Amino acid sequence: MAKILCVSNQKGGVGKTTTTNALAMGLRHLGRRVLCIDFDPQGDLSFSLRADNRLEMQNSIYHALKGELLTVQTIQHTPLCDVIPSNMLLSGIEMEFTGKGREYLLRSCLRPVLNLYDNILIDSPPGLGILTINAFTAAHAVLMPVLPDIFSLQGLVQLNGTLDEVRKKSNPDLKAAGVVLTHYVARQNASKIIREAARDIAGNLGIPLLDTTVRHSNVLTNAQIHREDIIKFAPRNNAVQDYRKLVDELIAREVL
Repeated sequence: MAKILCVSNQKGGVGKTTTTNALAMGLRHLGRRVLCIDFDPQGDLSFSLRADNRLEMQNSIYHALKGELLTVQTIQHTPLCDVIPSNMLLSGIEMEFTGKGREYLLRSCLRPVLNLYDNILIDSPPGLGILTINAFTAAHAVLMPVLPDIFSLQGLVQLNGTLDEVRKKSNPDLKAAGVVLTHYVARQNASKIIREAARDIAGNLGIPLLDTTVRHSNVLTNAQIHREDIIKFAPRNNAVQDYRKLVDELIAREVL
């Protein structure tokens, strides 16, 4: 049965989609069966994985949530990875589903495909609305990418509060997979100071700060723009190597 990992942070621009993409590529290179769920209406993960997420397409995660298609019918098998795509239609879920139990929509959708994959990765949207609540309710663990700045670290408190609420109401077994610092510049003293601050803040919240840090590199963006496997695109790149180490660390921690 698949292990489900949600990649989340309420702030945009911290590397959620890049991290989800990179984890998927790393797991695929290890021979894992991987399904990515693009749960962000912006659809960036869908694009980077070569999925077709045009508005006129009738096989997105939105259609699975609404029960218009079986979940398996919405899976696209791209050269990079299996993915259930997303587009701006998904933003309507907040208004369309207002009744009791709406936090379980994604969990119900994923149940029929759990035995088809080893890992399911959910790229959640920025913000802490019903889409993020659904992602947390469906997941076994949540990975939190954070920029090495004090404002990103302060957001961990709010994110952790949402995790606690989900544990109380819809997913008592939800675990915090850890905090990973992205866009990290090791040679900067400020980055080292922030890393120590991150260790203190995460520790106080009971969240592990992962050993792996992901160094800053424009290569990651270029690989996604070209819709390429980042490992094949630049196998010797520092950030690519960091993400491969992150996969290994999360496997060692039994998250993946």
